[in-house]
Amino acid sequence: QVQLVESGGGLVQPGGSLRLSCAASGRTFSSYVMGWFRQASGKEREFVAAISGSGRNTHYADFVKGRFTVSRDVAKNTVYLQMNSLKPEDTAVYYCAADRYYLVRAASHEYDYWGQGTQVTVSS
Repeated sequence: QVQLVESGGGLVQPGGSLRLSCAASGRTFSSYVMGWFRQASGKEREFVAAISGSGRNTHYADFVKGRFTVSRDVAKNTVYLQMNSLKPEDTAVYYCAADRYYLVRAASHEYDYWGQGTQVTVSS
């Protein structure tokens, strides 16, 4: 069993930055692929980014490439999402998720564990 707790969300102006954190419980954290998803009001949940257990492989949605960076600190059992150049359309609840399979995947139904989410609002 893995428990995930996100933090770092908030209100930021367009063009600003935020760093989301996801703290994971469990001794096998390093074996999980970790993903970030988001869900805007009235829309379906969508993939944002994911990182392999080793941290060597990452995958991003096209709409965040060059702006967001996913990373992980195995010693701290934490995964991060650094978000730069934020836009109003990035406003959403952001979720982290853990996938027991070793490949980095973008489909939300492949992920086994989910956090409660953290709200990110980009507005002037």
